[in-house]
Amino acid sequence: MGYDLNVTIDKSSGFCFGVVYAIDMAEDILDNEEYLYCLGDIVHNDEEVERLKAKGLRIIDHDQLHQLKDEKVLIRAHGEAPSTYELALKNNLTMIDASCPVVLKLQNRIKNSHDDEEQILIFGKHGHAEVIGLQGQTNGKAIVFQDLAELDEMELPNKITLYSQTTKSTDKFYQIKDELLKRGFDLKANDTICRQVSNRYEELENFVADYDKIIFVSGKKSSNGKVLYDVCKKYNPNSYFISNVEELDKSWFANHDKVGICGATSTPMWLMEKVKTALENLS
Repeated sequence: MGYDLNVTIDKSSGFCFGVVYAIDMAEDILDNEEYLYCLGDIVHNDEEVERLKAKGLRIIDHDQLHQLKDEKVLIRAHGEAPSTYELALKNNLTMIDASCPVVLKLQNRIKNSHDDEEQILIFGKHGHAEVIGLQGQTNGKAIVFQDLAELDEMELPNKITLYSQTTKSTDKFYQIKDELLKRGFDLKANDTICRQVSNRYEELENFVADYDKIIFVSGKKSSNGKVLYDVCKKYNPNSYFISNVEELDKSWFANHDKVGICGATSTPMWLMEKVKTALENLS
């Protein structure tokens, strides 16, 4: 039996400008050069990384960077800590800096806009590239936490400055702010969440309500993918998370379903289009 599905891609989904900027930069260089090193995955989407690797992008980690000399290296949208730039000078590396402007602005704020008495807290994912870059601006003195319960274990000074990784949930950030104020801390809270990401919550709420089924396409490593998928699930319980076409399961669908496809800010439009084609050819 064939499925006659009516499939629509959310026009607001897909790469944010920071990711577009980094990928455009990489592709421009690879059009003229055989290869280009990139420090970490250029985007948290395995399918897009593989596409760029085929064009000559070589993904390296920080250990490999230490061995590299006299080469060009792309810094992706997440940004880097000052120590990376110091190493580049030492090893005569040309850094092609595709750090997202929103992240750079936040790095600058964390580095320059507080006094020594303040304890900086960063609401963010442990080990995430952006968060490592942010913590580096404070010489590692900032405390990173994913959940308020982590702070219960710590002896914190009264004076606190709160920042957020740019892709975190706005609601959760303000819940944390209110709770810390309730606990009596002298708190300065800086809402440093990217509006291109946070505006997507409302857009998604409106989009997913119109469909029988939602297919959310995202890399499993994407922080923002997890947050946005939770929004889908909340407003349409018939939402399914996939990373590639192979993960589609036809048992999810009924004949004549209206299906909406959406994705993270790290999900390429070509991948969502591939999913749309697969659903339209489902039999």
